[in-house]
Amino acid sequence: MLAALRAEGLDVVEHPGWRTHSRTAPGRPWGPVHGVLIHHTAGRSSAATVWGGRSNLPGPLAHGLLAKSGVVTVTSAGRANHAGPVAKNAFAAVLAESAKHPRPSVASGTVDGNTCFYGLEIENLGDGADPYPDAQYDAAVRWAAALCRAHGWSAHSAVGHKETSVEGKPDPSFDMHDFRRAVAERLAHGPDWNPLEESDMPSTLGLYDDTPRTLRPGAWTTLPVEHTDLLSGAVAYDALALVTVKAPVGSTVQGRFFHVREDGTRWQSGIVERAGTTGDTFADFGHKGSIGKKEKLRLEVVYYPATPDDEEPVTVSAARVRGLYWKAS
Repeated sequence: MLAALRAEGLDVVEHPGWRTHSRTAPGRPWGPVHGVLIHHTAGRSSAATVWGGRSNLPGPLAHGLLAKSGVVTVTSAGRANHAGPVAKNAFAAVLAESAKHPRPSVASGTVDGNTCFYGLEIENLGDGADPYPDAQYDAAVRWAAALCRAHGWSAHSAVGHKETSVEGKPDPSFDMHDFRRAVAERLAHGPDWNPLEESDMPSTLGLYDDTPRTLRPGAWTTLPVEHTDLLSGAVAYDALALVTVKAPVGSTVQGRFFHVREDGTRWQSGIVERAGTTGDTFADFGHKGSIGKKEKLRLEVVYYPATPDDEEPVTVSAARVRGLYWKAS
């Protein structure tokens, strides 16, 4: 495992004793392993818990802990208490390396997930607002790709706990379809692949629109900036939206970028909130990521007045999106 992770370009730290730290015991085997399971910690400073466990669940609670910095600490080379009971219909999809991952059904029965899945805990609150820094998300993709590559699996052997759990687990808080797409892209190259080094010089994203747009209280509104679809097909992008809006003192304006997929589903970034000010409010919303060739990057904003009974809309007088992106090959 260690050689595979480092070959994939991961910064790996070995926790003392990790090679023999496991829950393997008679009746609780480790292996054969069939997939990779992704979690978020739902907390901060989780190293002690992932290693030692909780009062009702002894550690290790994963095979690795991924910090915000992108550093992975390996915590076990054997069985870890992370997966719990896995729905048989979800497990069958992993075994078949199916592109379709069904909603886990307790009626289908369960298997012991701790026997057959590697587990990665990613340091994140899991509340939809705590961000996954680029270095952390990239490392998660590399971790999954490294193990899939070592076993000869496809990206469809990488699943989220929410996709296997019969107990309603919600993790991870990012979209697993996008995650598997990124893993598949890595697997299409060698383990030393670095997309930014391979890409051409970045292109400039520079869009401006001064068409007045109305924001009604509490309603998320897609905001065109010259056009609705801002970008497609980038192995990496760094975008910043600057929105000028008449938002009174005490009100708030929230914004986020989102991706629209070919099938109409969407992925959305974390919400950024800005407070209304005297005169014009200049709200900025940034995001870094990657986007597929058949996906569309869009921007949406919502306005919340200072008092709940205020139903007056406000007006966006100008919007600008600027940044850099590296085109997909």
